Amino acid sequence: MILYPAIDIRGGRAVRLMQGDYAQETTYDDDPLEAARRWLDQGARALHVVDLDGAREGSPQNLEHVRRIADEADVLIQVGGGLRDADAVVAALHAGADRVVLGTAALSEPELVVALATEHSDRIVVGVDARGGHVAVEGWERETAATPASTIAHLAGRGVRRFVFTPVDVDGTLGGPALDELNDVARTTAEVGAKLIYSGGIGSIDDLRAIRAGASESLEGVIVGRALYEGRFTVADGQAALDG
Repeated sequence: MILYPAIDIRGGRAVRLMQGDYAQETTYDDDPLEAARRWLDQGARALHVVDLDGAREGSPQNLEHVRRIADEADVLIQVGGGLRDADAVVAALHAGADRVVLGTAALSEPELVVALATEHSDRIVVGVDARGGHVAVEGWERETAATPASTIAHLAGRGVRRFVFTPVDVDGTLGGPALDELNDVARTTAEVGAKLIYSGGIGSIDDLRAIRAGASESLEGVIVGRALYEGRFTVADGQAALDG
């Protein structure tokens, strides 16, 4: 199981949002590359980069920062935010992303996601962000009627092999992961033969140990943001907890 340090970019800076709320933003680095270097120095095996401006605007806004990070990072780079058409996906891949995470497009244009998964195979990941038990899209600002489990089951049946699940209600709070929701989603993901990465609420090493202890065979990674930025633990220590 891999720990993915998060680098959320807004206005050219590395920031974190509280519960997906753009009005509750904390800036941690004036340059996202500095955050990437810090996580790499601590032993990161992968990086999870989110273009928050892109998520809100509907098209990539920070690919130059992705390119700068990719030029220095010899690890897997996973990029999401504003990737809602084939051209945006190709642009992110050309910028250095090893995987791209699609969110809104998965619900608004499922046929596009299926076509991209067919063309790019496991480089396509679907981000399933949930608020109040329902999938939230458009930078977490619009809630839909779909549930995370039903969305995963449907898209896995169409060829998507990897998902990122984020319960937005706990994201950025440091209050602990939503274990019940995670277990439900992980069970569905395992049933359809797909892989899952979890994000949201991690505040301590014990949180990572709890995820590890109850891990489904489908769970292959955990994204951590604010806890790393605030020094609750290092990347190396977090990875050791997930390694067991």
